[in-house]
This record gives sequence, structure tokens and C-alpha cells, in this order.
Amino acid sequence: MKFVLDTHCHTIASGHAYSTVHDLVREAKNVGIKMFALTDHGPAMPGGPHIYHIKNQKVIPRVMDDVFVLRGVEANIINEHGELDIKDDVLKDLDIVIASLHNVCVEAKGKEENTNTLIQAMENKYIDIIAHPGNPIFPIDEERVLKAAKKNNILIEINNSSFGKSRPGSKDICMRIAKLAKKLDVRVAVGTDTHIATQLGRFDYVEEMFEEIDMPEELVINTSVNKLINYLEEKGKKNIQDFKRLIEAEK
Repeated sequence: MKFVLDTHCHTIASGHAYSTVHDLVREAKNVGIKMFALTDHGPAMPGGPHIYHIKNQKVIPRVMDDVFVLRGVEANIINEHGELDIKDDVLKDLDIVIASLHNVCVEAKGKEENTNTLIQAMENKYIDIIAHPGNPIFPIDEERVLKAAKKNNILIEINNSSFGKSRPGSKDICMRIAKLAKKLDVRVAVGTDTHIATQLGRFDYVEEMFEEIDMPEELVINTSVNKLINYLEEKGKKNIQDFKRLIEAEK
């Protein structure tokens, strides 16, 4: 299974990442990634960008050095009701929206409370991906979360960095989630959660796991640019036609 796009990348604007947009483009080109998503943190993250940074992504070209660039965000869930730190009037103009739980933005609680929080968050029609659900700091009822994702047409992320130093103890949970996604026919997105350019396009941990569990390629959004674009079109992303025109022009 070959991954040609990366749905989760941060720049220096996130406050604890170390590369620029140009750094990411250059690295994507180097490693053969055809498309990546800029998903800097929302403003509730300590050191994160002002909301103007998120809104002003319209200045970023659709294609840089032959790499497609999605304008997005990793929004922070900020309370038990699943509310985000970014309003819908901003989210509606983005290409892709990730939502996630971070313990510096919302209190980690028990399995039932965390599960309910994620399920309520997924009622927001602008959310496309739930990030790093395998984080052991936020235990969840994995089956309930995946069934809610399927109901709301939301991708569940398998986060490559969670297998390393980012979220220790995630590996076995991520394995369970991936197996459950296979069983329940839930689509997944693989993100590197890049915080420095050298991480972009490196999916080694997830590739190994998917091979081990024989993950069906049709459930993985990262294997085709058109697959992701079609999904975002399903979600009603109003600016995604830009990419459809550019892809058609390349033929």
C-alpha cells in the first residue's frame, strides 16, 4: 500500500513545531508526497497561532513546486460538549478540519466522558478527521467512537507519531482501532503529525501495522489524491473544486 498524501502537518505557527510552509513543500517533493494538509493548531493551544493565521490561508497557493497544499487546521476540543476553539464561520472556508483532544486544552476524564465528548464533537458537520484517538491519556469506547465516525462520515486518524515519542502507550490502542475500523468498514486517514519537515511522508509504523492486519486499501484515504478530494467534496467543502480543476488540467 503506497501513501501519496499526508493529512496532518504543522508549521512554526503552531508554536512547538519547527518548519515553514516552504520547508514542508520541499520535503514533500523530496519524498514523493503529492499532497499535504497544513493543519496548524487552533488558538487554544498554548503558543498556537492567532485565528487570523488560520483564516488567512487563502494567500497560500494551491500548488507549490508541483505539490498540492490543502488549507486546514487541527482544532482543539475545549469542553465536554465537544465544542472547538474555532467558530464554524472560519471552519466552513477551510479545505480540511481535524479535531482532537489535548490535555492542555481540555481536561482528560474517564472513558465514558471522553467518548461522549468525541461523539458530540463529531456532530459538527465541518469536522473531517478525529486525530490520534489512540492517545492513552484520553481513554475511549473505541467501538462507539468509530460507529459515530461512520455515521457522520468522519475519518478516524491513525497517527504515525503516536507510535514514537509523541504519545507513549498508543501502539496497542492504535492497533485495536485499526482492526476495528477494518471490521466496521470505517474509513481512516494516516497522518504523520509532522512537527518538523523531516517527519512528513514518513509512515513507517503505520505501514508495518497495516501490513500486519491486512488493512483494506479502500478504507485508507491516503492512497490517492482523487480519493481524498472526492471525500472532501462529499463533505461539501466549497473550495475543493480548485483541486478538481487543477487535477483535470494535469491530464
